[in-house]
Amino acid sequence: MRTILALMMVLAAAPALAQESQLRLRDGPGRQLVEASCVMCHSLDYIPMNSPFLDRKGWEASVNKMIKVMGAPIAEADAQKIVDYLAGQYGK
Repeated sequence: MRTILALMMVLAAAPALAQESQLRLRDGPGRQLVEASCVMCHSLDYIPMNSPFLDRKGWEASVNKMIKVMGAPIAEADAQKIVDYLAGQYGK
């Protein structure tokens, strides 16, 4: 019964997952790292949605929160590359 319920949940989520894959971040150094790191936990929609509000310091704070508070498994060197990309492509 649990297997059937789990399968039904996956199938119900499939349309949402298909829509997510349509979002393409702007090209630039670090884009693939950002896509791989951020999509582990949340939609990539958050990036363009927050871009009007975040400058470099804001993106730094956001990435640090994801690592320190939310537990995102991102190395320090990768965190800097992610911030560089976000600030460069989606910074205020």
